[in-house]
Amino acid sequence: MRMIDIIEKKRDNKELTKEEIKFFVNGYTKGEIPDYQMSALLMAIYFNGMTNDETVNLTMSMAHSGDILDLSRINGCKVDKHSTGGVGDKTTLIVAPIAACCGVKIAKMSGRALGFSGGTIDKLESFDGINLRPDVEDFIKQVNDIGIAVIAQTGDLAPADKKIYALRDITGTVANKSLIASSIMSKKIAAGCDKIVLDVKVGSGAFMRTIDEARELAKIMSDIGKGVGREVVCLLTNMDEPLGINVGNILEVKEAMEVLKGIGPSDITEVSIQLAANIVSIGLSIPYDEAIDKVEKTIEDGSAYEKLREMVSREGGETKYFDDLNLFNEAKYKVNILAPKSGYIKSVATNEIGRASMILGAGRETKEDEIDFTAGCQIFKKTSQQVNEGDVLCCIHTNNEEKIKVATDIILNAYDICDELIDKPVLIYDIVR
Repeated sequence: MRMIDIIEKKRDNKELTKEEIKFFVNGYTKGEIPDYQMSALLMAIYFNGMTNDETVNLTMSMAHSGDILDLSRINGCKVDKHSTGGVGDKTTLIVAPIAACCGVKIAKMSGRALGFSGGTIDKLESFDGINLRPDVEDFIKQVNDIGIAVIAQTGDLAPADKKIYALRDITGTVANKSLIASSIMSKKIAAGCDKIVLDVKVGSGAFMRTIDEARELAKIMSDIGKGVGREVVCLLTNMDEPLGINVGNILEVKEAMEVLKGIGPSDITEVSIQLAANIVSIGLSIPYDEAIDKVEKTIEDGSAYEKLREMVSREGGETKYFDDLNLFNEAKYKVNILAPKSGYIKSVATNEIGRASMILGAGRETKEDEIDFTAGCQIFKKTSQQVNEGDVLCCIHTNNEEKIKVATDIILNAYDICDELIDKPVLIYDIVR
């Protein structure tokens, strides 16, 4: 089998066989196929797409390019949750303990993030002393003992995806739905869970800018799940403005804890409850309405908050913050950004808020960058709200005084203030099962 033949076949929009896909995935992962040939193939896929069978075969080849985590020793149904990424998206910290309280086993491996703000692992490292790299035996034991563990990725899970994604990123071939779906699902399958709930973000701060695009991506991922015997549920959620108020690692951890205490912002609370209810519904095989009741009860009685405390404690993290959120470190500089005129918020450019947060220190431009856990933004005025000139739109947090002016200008440009009242945005557009 030759790589040039596979490239030409896909260039001519013909379907690749399972063996051909396995050949180029394994060959590229091992370094036997050069970047320039893989780039040519990715561009052919980008323009011609992939069939359902091709997408499933690509997913499974990437999943099996490294370790497949065996979670069979964990008692009960294991459900994984994944978000396609967004600004202010701290839902894992909320949803995971809720689902665990309801009896679903949460054995989740998460990552760090490039771009807007830290990933779930970065956020958890806001708790001093936490160890997010236990060995697999301790990971499995923790889930059996307390129902939940969220840790950094261990082992060599889906190395083909990591290498292929890096090439896609520098060759302009990221934005292909089959490639996106295969990337996400290969990691989820390698992580070993029984069922998967996906939060597919839609809007200016997401990769999928329209509902139709997001729905198509969700269907592809659901089809992949069906093809490999995994039940998949996809929620299409709004990312036309930041989720919640806080963007940045410690800021987002504090907001997640507030949601679990029942005092968080309404938008992040609603999205989190819907995600958790879908996890509980498929995890326990119960009706959705029954799952909603269970989820809401864990917030009302405080058990979900205590479950997060228990997980942090079990992983070696400092738990004093659960008794007083003010004990978290804070940035040296806090600067309010004021509304330049009166009116109604028409929109908030989510990607620009994310960019400002990254500049302030909350995210990474390269994987080597150090995160400032205290940096970020608090978005106090959002779409459809009325403002008067001089009202506080946002407060930026940073330890780098030189970044304040740049971030302020970006955030002011992100706000569109108009004269007419705008409808409050829909939070959840659709659920694809």
